This record gives sequence, C-alpha cells and structure tokens, in this order.
Amino acid sequence: MAFQLLNGRELSLTVLTEIAAGVRKLIAAGRRAPHLVAVLVGNDLASETYVAGKMRACEQCGFRSTTLRFGNDVTQAELLAAIAALNADDEVDGFIVQLPLPPHIAEQAVIEAIDPRKDVDGFHPMNVGRLSIGLPCFVGATPLGLITLLDRYGIDTTGKHCVVVGRSNIVGKPTAMLLMQKSNPGNCTVTVCHSATPDLARYTRMADILITAVGQPGLITSSMVSEGVVVLDVGITRQPCATARSGYRLVGDVDFDDVAPHCAAITPVPGGVGPMTIASLMRNTYLAATANPLDQS
Repeated sequence: MAFQLLNGRELSLTVLTEIAAGVRKLIAAGRRAPHLVAVLVGNDLASETYVAGKMRACEQCGFRSTTLRFGNDVTQAELLAAIAALNADDEVDGFIVQLPLPPHIAEQAVIEAIDPRKDVDGFHPMNVGRLSIGLPCFVGATPLGLITLLDRYGIDTTGKHCVVVGRSNIVGKPTAMLLMQKSNPGNCTVTVCHSATPDLARYTRMADILITAVGQPGLITSSMVSEGVVVLDVGITRQPCATARSGYRLVGDVDFDDVAPHCAAITPVPGGVGPMTIASLMRNTYLAATANPLDQS
C-alpha cells in the first residue's frame, strides 16, 4: 500500500519558523530574546553533535544561546553549583544538561537540582508528575515531537491502540502518558512493551499506532505489524557503512524498506523524530520565556 512519509525535517523547519516569528514580536515589543543554556560535560562525540544541533536551532529561532562546558573530571558538587547559578540567573530562561554524564555523577541528582520552571527538557519529577495527571508542564522534547507529528499530519488517535516499545523515563513512559490523556492527539488505549515482554510481535501486530524507542536496529519487521499501521521510529543507531563518506549510516529500530509498504504512515531515520525533538526543545524554551506552563494551574 502507498504510505505517507512523516517528514520531521520539513515539519521542524515549519515549527522553527513559527517560533522565530514569535521572537521577532517579542523583540519588537521591547523584550529580550529567549536564552537557552546547554551544559556539556566531557568530550562525548555524540553529545557534541547533539548540542551543536540545538545551538544551530537557537540561531534559527533568534534565541540567545550559551554552551557551558566541563571536563570529564568535574565533580558532582561543581556541576550542582553551576546548576544552582543557572537557576538563579534571571537572564537564563531554560537550560539542559546533556546526557549521558560521566559515571561518577548521579544523573538523577542533577535532574532534580534543575529549577522545574527552567527544565525545558521536561525531565524533572515535578514536570513528569504534572504530565501524569494532565496538568500544564514542560513535556519532554521527544514525546512532544511525536505528538506534534501526529497532530500536524492529522493522524486520528482517538480510540486507537498505541503500542510503545520501550519504557525509558525520557521517551517510553512520558509518551505513553501523553497518549492516554483526554486530548487530541491522545485518547488512545496504550500498551507498553519492553525487554521482558514475551512474544513482542503479538503486541506490535495489534497496534494501530506503533512507537519504538529501544535503539535496536531492525527490530521491527513486516511480520510484526498489521496493514495500515502508523509507525514512529525513535530509535537511532550508528552502523558501520563502507560506502558512506562518514564511514557509518544511521538506522532506526524499524526495518524501513521491509515495513513501510505495509504502513499508512511512517517516519524515516534519519529525518523523522530527531529534528522534531530539537524543534520541541525550542518550543519549550520559548514557552519558558513567554508563558511558563508551571505558572498555570
């Protein structure tokens, strides 16, 4: 069957353009541009790439952006002190601490140290808790990107069975909570599968909407989906590739060529969920500067 490509790269440009228009109005009204700070620890190549992409998006939106760098030898106390300073800085609207962190630093302690009103990653327990009961909050960038894809492409979710493969705190759990909300997109019946789920294909074949976020290349094949399914592939893994100039290629959890002909709609990898994650981070930063959701009841 013919499938619709859910082009996150194109949609993200639309979202960034909308945000940039809002920033121009702010500046015309005499207000400053939103300011996003990225805290980068160590010299992880993937983290460097991700942060660089976020900083480029800030430029596209007209934001002020700052990258705060620390070496691998930074202590937890030093990092927490830097976070406290960002919390107290009225010129900083939102900030992120790029994960993963070195093993000697407790990630959860760092996440909980961030002011929830500046937590544009949506990781703080206050934002996650508010999300779980449907209160205004900062929604994690990847789950928000998934919801935006469903919304802007007009995919009906009400009454649909959504199967989420992966139970991470960053993607799987918050995505499941969003899709259970009495909203549009939302109003789904949600099943969450994970590494301890026996006979995964039994569940994925029942999905009207399948979201996978486990980082296992080619996990989902055509035998595991029903005809007309909508597939959103969050997984992204570098695989060696002799014919690629970079020496590697990016692949998702879904065997795209095998699965796509059976789909009503599907995201590519790359160019699907990834760009929407960055666009959603920009949206959260704009909200932090203009209409903070934690100021709403």
